[in-house]
Amino acid sequence: MQTRNQRALAYASLALCMTLVGAYVALSKPLVAAIPVLLLAWLRFGMGALAMPHWLRRAPHEPALTARTKRLLFLESLLGNFLFSICMLYGVSMTSAVWAGVILAALPAVAALMSWLFLGERIGARTWAAIACAVIGIGLFSLSKQPHVETIQQAVPPILGLSRETLGIALLIGAVLCEAAYIVIGKKLTASIAPKRIAAIINLWGWVLMTPPGLYLALRFDFAGVPATMWLLLLFYALAASVWTVWLWMTGLRTVPAAKAAVFTVLLPVSAAAVGVLLLGETLQGLQWLAFGIALLGVVLATLPARGALTPDAAR
Repeated sequence: MQTRNQRALAYASLALCMTLVGAYVALSKPLVAAIPVLLLAWLRFGMGALAMPHWLRRAPHEPALTARTKRLLFLESLLGNFLFSICMLYGVSMTSAVWAGVILAALPAVAALMSWLFLGERIGARTWAAIACAVIGIGLFSLSKQPHVETIQQAVPPILGLSRETLGIALLIGAVLCEAAYIVIGKKLTASIAPKRIAAIINLWGWVLMTPPGLYLALRFDFAGVPATMWLLLLFYALAASVWTVWLWMTGLRTVPAAKAAVFTVLLPVSAAAVGVLLLGETLQGLQWLAFGIALLGVVLATLPARGALTPDAAR
């Protein structure tokens, strides 16, 4: 049985995780402009590996990794780190930010369906209401930016018979499926492995997977041209993306059902927008404030305790 404090700590971990993700996404814009994306990812994983080698050790109370668990750890990194990054980055480059936001808004619902299908989680009416608020809020926020964003169309021939925009949409759908799988697999892993060890192992796999393109780009990149301030920003990005947020997310997943945890992804665009307003001089329109209000209502619905119950099943 979970105590109220354990559940509150889990919710706080998930909320802080997504807030940090939104912050480093907003602050990483100068990094993407200065360093090629795949090289940036490789450097991020490398710095993360240097920061947490001691997290790789197995705790005395943990069971030894089985072959199945090792496969799940590899899949967690392949889907959540490697393929998600590629699908997301190239998908956005082929479509518009509006398309990206609308498609990614489906993430909480897709994660909930996967948790029901693969984990057997029971999803109550209030959790579905929270998921609906999350989807509507993120989708409305993305649509509210439509007058300011145009789809990027370039003179690129069709690939596999698909137009550039169609392929971009397909990649974004792939990104949603990868991230939803990351949430579900992460929930499975936290049953037997400590969050810190999960973070260290999947980061190491991420570095291995990114090494071929990262090393290729590194041999051709002028590192001397990167200013010192960018290296400091890269250090923050690496620690936040590879160490802190993964540890916080897995810590929350140990207690919170995967479907309910997915609702907290709405805090990513909220945090990114807050950083844009407070630090980058951006402004929000009335419709965008409404969208964030609906999205945050989903978080409130997801975190309110069920009357007369503190067990995991009762609060779903």
